[in-house]
This record gives sequence, structure tokens and C-alpha cells, in this order.
Amino acid sequence: MPQFAMTPLSRQAIVTKAGARVGEGGVYLRLTDGGAPSWTQDPREATAFETMREATRASLRLPGELRAFALPRDVGCDAGLQLC
Repeated sequence: MPQFAMTPLSRQAIVTKAGARVGEGGVYLRLTDGGAPSWTQDPREATAFETMREATRASLRLPGELRAFALPRDVGCDAGLQLC
């Protein structure tokens, strides 16, 4: 039976949501110093969470109609997006 190397899951992650209209780009969660959510179109300004779990928990605390979700920060690098 093959053995797989365990890799740590502590990649940085961000929270995003889809644009309000078709064709709009996504926006990214930026928490203020007081913890209030705001949104930015620049993923480099988004609040970086230490793990996917923390980002997922943050996305689930937002209102459901936002349909926010966690996204690994480095996924944009693989897809050629400007997330890095």
C-alpha cells in the first residue's frame, strides 16, 4: 500500500464572493480593525486567514445571501490570476 507524505494544511486563504451581475469579477473580504466586513476588488488587500478552515468559518458567519466562500490565496497563481 503506498504511503503519502503528509503536508501541512496551513496555507493562507481569503474569503470571496461572486459579483452581483454576470460578468462582474469577484470581490474579496477585508475585515476592518473593528472586525466589520468590507469588500475590495483587489485580492492583495483582502484579509488573509492562516488556514482554509478559518477562512471557511469567516465565510459562514456572513449572511447567506452573499454566498461567500473560502479560496486558497495561491489558487490564483495556478490559474494565472493576479491573486498573489
